[in-house]
Amino acid sequence: MDWNSDIIKNLSWAGTISNRAGKQRVADQIVSKIKEGDVIGVGSGSTVYLTLFAIAERIKAEGLNILAIPTSIEISMACSKLGIPLTSLYEHKPNWCFDGADEVDPDKSLIKGRGGALFKEKLLISSSPLNYIIVDDSKLVDKLGSKFPVPVEVFPQAVLHVEEALKALGAKDIVLRLAGGKDGPVITENNNLLLDVHFDSIDKDMEHKIKAITGVIESGLFINYSIEVLVAANDA
Repeated sequence: MDWNSDIIKNLSWAGTISNRAGKQRVADQIVSKIKEGDVIGVGSGSTVYLTLFAIAERIKAEGLNILAIPTSIEISMACSKLGIPLTSLYEHKPNWCFDGADEVDPDKSLIKGRGGALFKEKLLISSSPLNYIIVDDSKLVDKLGSKFPVPVEVFPQAVLHVEEALKALGAKDIVLRLAGGKDGPVITENNNLLLDVHFDSIDKDMEHKIKAITGVIESGLFINYSIEVLVAANDA
């Protein structure tokens, strides 16, 4: 028996999708890579959201059998709306993954986590032999941390200990991320808090240094992962 849910039927992207034409071109590139039987890790962001519609079209047109592992409740619900079958890391390892990023440097190192799903995103990227990172050219930077802070997911009772340890690593500004649609801080899907941390410089070991702090669940630094970057050029 179906739920016949209006919530799922009416689900849509929460904000305006900028550079839609460029992002759609990259979405089409991602969809062309799908093969019968693939298990695909699905990240977060507006380009990912557009890609799901193109995946759903191939499923309907070709009877394609694939499975998706989502990184968030939002993406899980979008897959449900579009008829994309879901699985989990309990059942399957992804053949490949696609996701967005907030910053990408020339070495293909990333900052991610503005959407708050950094732990599951890193888990999927770490589990996958190949990862496509889809961004527009505004996300390309010469140095990580140029535009955005590093998100750090923290166990709530450890937040002050983690703050002190981050300052010892050279953090110049640490802000508890506050929610926009509720009072108080953002609560992640793992029931943790998010700190947005600015550094003057981020060395190649910073990801491991942050992760080594007791109470840190994960950081939004992605350094030395198996990544191919696809850029959606902005239309002039």
